[in-house]
Amino acid sequence: MTTTTNITTAKTPLAPPSPPPLPPAPGPFRFPDPPERELDEMTSFRQLHKTGHSHHLSQHLGNEDTTLVGADLWIALAPRSGTRGLRRPDLLIAFDVDPAAYDATGGYLISEQGKPPDFVLEVASVSTARVDVEQKPIDYAALGILEYWRFDETGAFHGKRLAGDRLVNGKYVPIPIEELPDGSLQGYSPALNLYLRAEHGQLGWYDPETGRHIATFNDERAGRLRAEARADQAEARADEEHEARLQEREARTQAEARSEQEREARLQEREARVQAEARTQQAEAQVREMREELRRLRGG
Repeated sequence: MTTTTNITTAKTPLAPPSPPPLPPAPGPFRFPDPPERELDEMTSFRQLHKTGHSHHLSQHLGNEDTTLVGADLWIALAPRSGTRGLRRPDLLIAFDVDPAAYDATGGYLISEQGKPPDFVLEVASVSTARVDVEQKPIDYAALGILEYWRFDETGAFHGKRLAGDRLVNGKYVPIPIEELPDGSLQGYSPALNLYLRAEHGQLGWYDPETGRHIATFNDERAGRLRAEARADQAEARADEEHEARLQEREARTQAEARSEQEREARLQEREARVQAEARTQQAEAQVREMREELRRLRGG
């Protein structure tokens, strides 16, 4: 007879599965990095940045803590995914905003800054000219940007060398452009209180109060050279004055020495005269004594 033994094996309970990891907490919004410019778009770099105009404008327009002079970064009304349909102007200027937020966000977020930019400018290139003229005025007006300017070195791409529009009741109205006697074109930007001028294939920025171009690197360099020249001249004058004081002091010392020598000579002369008078008196006394002795001897 076969005996069957039932062996019960205890089962170890399985551990519950780990919960899936939590998605990372959303961080501050930041625009994607802009793509590299096409080669034909480097005109904007040559006109605005290689010349230093973006720096010159930043220096001229005032407080860098609240005045933004930016370039080539996105503009949007509010945070969004993707950049389709967004614009990144060649130059953007906005007053009473937070430039640090612009840098941190990687672009101009109107909902963050509390207002649209005051001024944008596009420089003509083959690849962007049509969009600059036809589509961007619509887009920039929808964003509420106060002024939109366009510059074209030759006028071959935009149809004009210089053009500007100002937003009035939600639509852009052309800003008057005048031709100057030398053939340059000029228009006044109320937003910047500057004249933009297309002259000899270059874009210039003129102060209406002085009629002169805003200060440039060359002006700063010339100012430093003039200041250094004035400092050198002042130092040379100081050296000359110091040398003159030393010579005056030396002359005074020599004069005092001569005066002391003359005084010493007068003292010696006086002493010699006193001694001579004493010798004379002594000689006269001796003569008198000899005469007295001679009379006495004769009388005797």
